[in-house]
Amino acid sequence: MRGRPIVHTVRVSRNDTSETLPWMRAGTEHLLAVVEGIPDAELTAPSALPGWTRAHVVAHLARNAEALVRLAAWARTGVETPMYPSPEARAAEIEETSGRPPGVLRSELASTARELDEALGALTPEQWEATIRSAQGREIPATEIPFLRIREVWIHAADLGTGASLADLPAGVVDLLLDDVTATLSGREGCPTLLLAPTDRERVWQLGDPGVSPAPVASGPGESIPAESAPLGEMETTKAPALDIVAWLTGRAPASVLPGTPPELPRWL
Repeated sequence: MRGRPIVHTVRVSRNDTSETLPWMRAGTEHLLAVVEGIPDAELTAPSALPGWTRAHVVAHLARNAEALVRLAAWARTGVETPMYPSPEARAAEIEETSGRPPGVLRSELASTARELDEALGALTPEQWEATIRSAQGREIPATEIPFLRIREVWIHAADLGTGASLADLPAGVVDLLLDDVTATLSGREGCPTLLLAPTDRERVWQLGDPGVSPAPVASGPGESIPAESAPLGEMETTKAPALDIVAWLTGRAPASVLPGTPPELPRWL
């Protein structure tokens, strides 16, 4: 009898830069290759994101790298330098950048990614532990910066709609996204309470309020525990491949990729 396939069983923290920096760099190389393969005339075609062309996605990624460089500077100097002055300024910057010539867009995407890598490489162990603030206003250690970029490069490479997909994600990145997205959604109004049991993992994740469960399965939303410890019969459970669950949670796939009729989710980001 063949057992359940296990793709990834070792839990990695989003703050473990020995893991996240290589994933960030691999994602950057993947993204640059995807963008390089888009003909100039097709950069103005719609992306998978409503209201954004592919040029908008590339523009966002270039400006996001600069924003994360500002967080690295904050960690290095102790001088508060937020990612963006305001949501409105961020949107205006993306819109303006998206209209630049294709060659300029590609160059800025590569150069800003390189600047971010260099800024992170310059941080000392003490500076990595500095407290900074994400674009959502959450206080985080600087060790989380590579993960913030991981989300951007891997997911938006798929959003460009050129053949890259979430299936390109390393298994460990999928797990980090499960941790991150379940925690974020669980803090949103209207988030359902649901146990997520990937069929290719030995862990389960909880979405929503753990207090709703008659036997809480984890220390809090976004947490995971070994599958054999989960009360699968005591709360609504969704079983599917981890990648399908991540695609649904992030709004990159409809609920139809999952079995049954999954509940409606609030927006992730």
